[in-house]
Amino acid sequence: MINDYEARHDIIDQDYATANEPISNDDVISTLNGLIEICKDGQEGFKTAAEGVLNTQLKSKFYEFSQQRSRFTGELQTLVRELGGDPEKSGSVAGSLHRSWIDIKSIVTGQDEAAILNEAERGEDYAKNAYQKALAQNLPANVYSVVNSQYGSILEAHDQVRAMRDSTNNATRTAGNS
Repeated sequence: MINDYEARHDIIDQDYATANEPISNDDVISTLNGLIEICKDGQEGFKTAAEGVLNTQLKSKFYEFSQQRSRFTGELQTLVRELGGDPEKSGSVAGSLHRSWIDIKSIVTGQDEAAILNEAERGEDYAKNAYQKALAQNLPANVYSVVNSQYGSILEAHDQVRAMRDSTNNATRTAGNS
């Protein structure tokens, strides 16, 4: 006879086994293509943000992040090809809407750096969450390694964008109190 403890333990073992089963090749390709869309969105979003600010330091950092996302896209597309898939070549619809919002915001607010940084951080939050979801899957080791490495860089970029935003917001508040 199985007691409650043994029954719960069996369910946990089954959940653990399911969570650790390798995902299908098609699912890996789909996950990677989703990340490609996110990276393309980031690439274009950061480029748009760079074009919307006057501060040369901020402009340079945004272009740097845009180039980083371009590299990430290339790495992910290579993995998709190695898996026999067709890599995504464009960003998502949501990403193009996000970029449009940055365009509108920079025009309406007269290239308001704080507003652009707020949107950039929002985009980075989205990228961070997408990478976390991908890493929660049981990806093949070579894919996991690339995705995890990129995730670390995305966390760094997110933190830098947030620090720039906070600094800009503090400078704006300080100037307003003078």
